[in-house]
Amino acid sequence: MRLVIADCSVDYSGRLDAHLPRAKRVLMVKGDGSVLVHSDGGSYKPLNWMSAPCHLSVQAPDEDDRQAGFQEKWVVEASKGADKLVIRVGEVYLDHEQSLGVDPGLIKDGVEAHLQSLLADNIEILGQGWRLIRREYPTAIGPVDLLARDQDGLPVAVEIKRRGGVDGVEQLTRYLELLGRDPLLEGLTGIFAAQEITRQARTLATDRGIRCVVLDYDAMRGMDDIEQRLF
Repeated sequence: MRLVIADCSVDYSGRLDAHLPRAKRVLMVKGDGSVLVHSDGGSYKPLNWMSAPCHLSVQAPDEDDRQAGFQEKWVVEASKGADKLVIRVGEVYLDHEQSLGVDPGLIKDGVEAHLQSLLADNIEILGQGWRLIRREYPTAIGPVDLLARDQDGLPVAVEIKRRGGVDGVEQLTRYLELLGRDPLLEGLTGIFAAQEITRQARTLATDRGIRCVVLDYDAMRGMDDIEQRLF
């Protein structure tokens, strides 16, 4: 991972256009190639970013940028589509690179782990004729919760959360990108499953062709019979 603190301006073009005027920010280049732009606020969410797979090239500034005090121009282009992030870098206050090694992955809390186990044992909750291939199916950046095949025999990657947010959709998107390179998983699709899913996460998932499924924890444990409910 590389961390750079610098004066910079940021321009994004693609499905929409966005501009961040020049200011001091943190630029993060992760080992998977993704690039994130952070400010000193806003919790964990970056101001702008480009998810992997993408390509970063560092270019010399043109004359106008040089006159404005910029030293470099970072051009980050998505491997698929026309999305582009252009970061003009001025004064650099910190430039540090550090390998983080292999991450052991997220250790799920009891509810998430139990949801995974219950859904693995009752995979037909997702559809009649479905079958489980494997729990914790490995990828280069960590395991996806479940890999299954639907009624047509097509592979489906399932990521399970207690509360599904945008970060969970991003996580599943990365898994789908990596797993989709395997010719044995041709036709792969994704399901984002959680006890509750935020509106923003559902919108993002729908935009990326990911199906959302709300899980009823009590019903899956046999503590609540949905057939006997009045509402």
